[in-house]
Parts: sequence; C-alpha cells; structure tokens
Amino acid sequence: MKQAIFPVLFALLAAPQMAAAQSVSECDWRASAANMIEPWEKNTLSYSNGAVRVAALDTIDPAATPIHLLVLSPPADELGARQCRIISSEGGQGFAFLDMSEFRAAYDPAKGLMFDVPVGIYIAEGHTVVRGLIVTLNQATGGIETHFATEREIGD
Repeated sequence: MKQAIFPVLFALLAAPQMAAAQSVSECDWRASAANMIEPWEKNTLSYSNGAVRVAALDTIDPAATPIHLLVLSPPADELGARQCRIISSEGGQGFAFLDMSEFRAAYDPAKGLMFDVPVGIYIAEGHTVVRGLIVTLNQATGGIETHFATEREIGD
C-alpha cells in the first residue's frame, strides 16, 4: 500500500511547481480571430499609442485550460507587421482563466512595458490556483519575459 501512496503524494506535491511555468510562442491557430473572447472591447487592450495590443483568447479545448494571452507588438517585420506572440501555461497548455478586468500595465525605461494579469493555473480536477502573470515586453528587441508573482507587482 505504501508503494502506491508515494507516487501519488509526490505528484500532488510537485504539481504546483510543474504548473508554475509559462511559454511564449509564435502565433499559430490559437491566435485566430475566432478565438478572441467577446465582448472584444473588454478583452483587448492597447498600449504605446496602439503599437502594442493584448487580447484574451479562448480555444475552447482543452476544457480545463483553454485561455491564452495574445500579444501584438513591435518590432515590425519588413512588411510592417507587428510580431505576434501567444503566452500560455507550460507546454502550450492554456490557463483556466484570465481576468482582463484586473489587467495592469506600467512602463519602466530599464525593463520595458510590463503587464500584470491574474490567471488561473489548473492543478488537478477541480483545483485551480490564482497567480499574477507578469509579462515584460522590450519593444525594441521584441523580447518577452514572463514569470508568476506572489503579489500584485504593478499598480494597486
């Protein structure tokens, strides 16, 4: 019996750490306009005089983690199109939810444009934890860094 308990206990203890990573990837099928959460005016925001746009996406499946964050930003390519990136949970899985009504943004000349938004991290059936997803965008290079905060890092 002890042999069966230890793998389950280890998996439960490891789950929050495994769920504590994010991925930034180039846009793919998840960035389809059909996946934008409506109403659009409540689920999209723009910054830097419209050069940066963020939007909440719902891919519907997988049911527990369908939510992603879309980022359109400089630098532009040779045709003038902004870079398109998707921020997801580890391995391209989405988040359980993303609260755009609590989205905060700030600019730090040393770091770049920073966003802080609460997201739901799916742990196991019926268990989700809320974390502040911090996104730092360098508009000059297009670099995007992410991490989870334990407290709100931007704004009130």
